[in-house]
Amino acid sequence: MMASFMSYFAPRKDPKQSARDAIVSLRAQLAMIEKKEEYLAKNIEEDLKKAKANVVTNKAVATMALKRKNRSEKELERVNGTRMQLEMQIHTLEEANLNAETMLAMKKGSDALKVIHGNMNVDQVNEVMDQVNEQRQVADEISDVISAPVGEQMDEDELLEELDALEQEELNERLMADHAPAHAPPMAHKMGPVAVEDDEEAQLRQLQAELAM
Repeated sequence: MMASFMSYFAPRKDPKQSARDAIVSLRAQLAMIEKKEEYLAKNIEEDLKKAKANVVTNKAVATMALKRKNRSEKELERVNGTRMQLEMQIHTLEEANLNAETMLAMKKGSDALKVIHGNMNVDQVNEVMDQVNEQRQVADEISDVISAPVGEQMDEDELLEELDALEQEELNERLMADHAPAHAPPMAHKMGPVAVEDDEEAQLRQLQAELAM
């Protein structure tokens, strides 16, 4: 009674630390089990070799070796079962510890969201967004006023009339250019006869030379 009464007032251990301590202890025990398995497997191999070596020459020695091998094999089976139990418990503890830490992190996140949304509701958000949109419209109107051209504005009809006049003038210039007579360069008419006359005089001189001979 006294021990249970005192344990009631004893400080509670941190669950995460308790899980870590348990995992460390289990892993240490698992390392010992694995060494035991290696030792037994080595003994089984040696006894089997000894039994084979003496099965013909010394059956008594071979028989003792086989008995030791069989005992070691049974013990190895038990040790294997223990190792599997330890591994399963370690896995379960690690998974439980991960789940606990995940839930703790999610709760902290939930509490933080509650604090953030504590002074905020949907109506307030809608009101703020309406104000933002209203101020954006005011800013657009101000920008339009500031960017508007300053001074006398030309009427759009006047611009169209001026554009039509320029277009008609361009068409008239193109039409006159299409009907203008094509004039050949003056030297083109003169080069032909001159070249013909030069050829005729050369031929005449050549004929006179031939007759003179």
